[in-house]
Amino acid sequence: MPARPAGQRAIIGAARQEFSEQGYGATSIRDIAQRAGVSLSALYYYYKGKQELLVAILDEGLDAYFDACDAALAGVGDDPAERLEALVSASVRFRTDHPVQSTIVLTEGRSLEPEHLERYRKNEERASQQFREVIERGVAEGIFLTPYPDDARRAVIAMCNAIAQWYRADGPVDVDELVERYVSLALVVVEYRPRTARRGARG
Repeated sequence: MPARPAGQRAIIGAARQEFSEQGYGATSIRDIAQRAGVSLSALYYYYKGKQELLVAILDEGLDAYFDACDAALAGVGDDPAERLEALVSASVRFRTDHPVQSTIVLTEGRSLEPEHLERYRKNEERASQQFREVIERGVAEGIFLTPYPDDARRAVIAMCNAIAQWYRADGPVDVDELVERYVSLALVVVEYRPRTARRGARG
């Protein structure tokens, strides 16, 4: 994607902050222009209104999230536990690195108008499907023992998503430690049992 002009970047950044702090419904186009330091006519040159800005922010956030997940998955093999670890790691790092973007993606989809909502729902399903495929494969291979794979998937996604709402970079837990904790929690949720451990138990 080509770099946006400075004025357009300022508008997107201002809209992102306003939507995050005030919510989409409570934010006016004038608030965004004032925060960006541009005139209303300059804003309307790039975007027709709040809805176009929201769509641009959601698309940008989802594209960046999928890129992070794809890169993480490309670095591991076919083992379901490794792939689940990759997805959780990418999700945790994305939520901590981009809390404002994450919050908007997770909370403002409901503000989309019908012509944009269907595409957003498909992207939501794509994100969920990445976890579903990994967990179902782990269950099929007998290394994830949870009898409730759908509930496990929802639980893992929900705990990763919630990080954007509470994590602080100056808090007591750094990102690497948080990744380790959440990977461990995810493997507990799916009841991961390595093949070697199960062979040892049978012996």
